[in-house]
Amino acid sequence: MDFALILVIATAFTGVIWAADIAWLRPRRLAVAARDGAGAAAAAEPVLVEYARSFFPILLVVLLIRSFLFEPFRIPSSSMLPTLLIGDFVFVNKYTYGLRLPVLNTEILDLGSPERGDVVVFRLPSDPSINYIKRLVGLPGDSITYLNNQIYVNQRPVKITLTGPYQGNDQPGSILGREQLGEHEHDVLFMPGRGSVQGTFIVPAGYYFMMGDNRDNSRDSRYDGVGMIPDGNVVGKAVRIWMNWDFPGLPRWQRIGRGIE
Repeated sequence: MDFALILVIATAFTGVIWAADIAWLRPRRLAVAARDGAGAAAAAEPVLVEYARSFFPILLVVLLIRSFLFEPFRIPSSSMLPTLLIGDFVFVNKYTYGLRLPVLNTEILDLGSPERGDVVVFRLPSDPSINYIKRLVGLPGDSITYLNNQIYVNQRPVKITLTGPYQGNDQPGSILGREQLGEHEHDVLFMPGRGSVQGTFIVPAGYYFMMGDNRDNSRDSRYDGVGMIPDGNVVGKAVRIWMNWDFPGLPRWQRIGRGIE
């Protein structure tokens, strides 16, 4: 289900009905009521027009905020542990990388480009109806190598320090690391004995290479079915956690308001 498309259709439908009532239907009702000597009650709005007038401003505001400012997303998997937990609800900044039309995703204003280390929401190339959230590791033209838990960007190793066992309950037995990727210093996880896809990946022009912070438990640009992410598939930058609730468990209130490194 494409919620953006449904929202656009609902906004357009209610807007057209309300505009048509203002321009043609309401004057006709008033003229007929005046001709027949009826009171104002006889020219009352039909129920459909009343609902359209009530809902159109709300739908328009939601559409504008969701399309051009911030959009909420829920984290459904553990691929970004320990940065993001299952059940985190995050705000995604929609204007950092430029403004795009809803549904069409056509850029109408260029305000910047994704930077290495950003946590990015993007549409899966193989199925654009599915949104993924990963960390941007490779920029267009980069050579990215992942070998023995170490990232190399253009043959230069990314600084990483293993800090010990992961203390969270989400993935016991994991090893925690602290990584410096671009301007971002963030935690990553490794699962001893499991491993993941390794190798060298060349990022084409106009594409990005994404990886999850949970390095041995993330389906990302290293895997077929995800691969390199076209610039046009980027939705926005994840900036803040506004709620965590992995139902039927209890909300994790301490997660509310946390910024995303």
